[in-house]
Amino acid sequence: MRCVLGGMAALEVSEWKAKRTVRGMFWITFASIFGSAITVGLIGAAFAMNFDPPYIASKFIPTLGMLFGNTMVGVSLGMDAVLTSVDTRRDVVEAMLCFGASRWEAVRPIAVEAARTAMVPSITSVSITGLISIPGMMSGQILGGADVMDAARYQQVIMFMIAASVALGVVFSVIAVAFIVVDRQPQIRPERIINRAAGSVSGNGKGGQRTPHSTRSCRSIVRLKAWKQVTPMAV
Repeated sequence: MRCVLGGMAALEVSEWKAKRTVRGMFWITFASIFGSAITVGLIGAAFAMNFDPPYIASKFIPTLGMLFGNTMVGVSLGMDAVLTSVDTRRDVVEAMLCFGASRWEAVRPIAVEAARTAMVPSITSVSITGLISIPGMMSGQILGGADVMDAARYQQVIMFMIAASVALGVVFSVIAVAFIVVDRQPQIRPERIINRAAGSVSGNGKGGQRTPHSTRSCRSIVRLKAWKQVTPMAV
């Protein structure tokens, strides 16, 4: 049952709703959502909610559903932000690679910005819970006759579990997608990005083939740098 829920969440993010994709995006999404939700869910159920056993279906599956739903949103936002940034900031990444930046140094600004964007909904939700809005789980327990303090405690635990699951899934998915579009050379690979909205492949439109654009850009940047160094001396 848990695998079915994780697979459906991964399909929703990588196949049905994604405007831009890369090869293997389904498995990255599945590993991010399923792995982070299961890990955080088991730890939270065992040590924070004191479920015995922690994987009891009547309690664990609803908890896992909340984790899957929120992690799915964060992973989707994070991967889309990475692919969008590679398209819009391609020259910046190429310039960093041309000047000797490593693979991680080139993708780190994009990954950090994408993770920050993906975490905004979860952080905002945690910050306003109990002050501006009362979530459904807490409202349901209160209306059902449960103690208000117990309902608030369980809701607080759930919110922290959601934030932890989203953070773990976003970090893994963002780094994985960023390392796909920047290979081990290191060289940027925009042709690996499939733009479904336009029905084409980014870059030169020939999927799976390297484009000489990066090489030309590197040579142009090196020539520009050399010209700037020589010009003051000539003057």
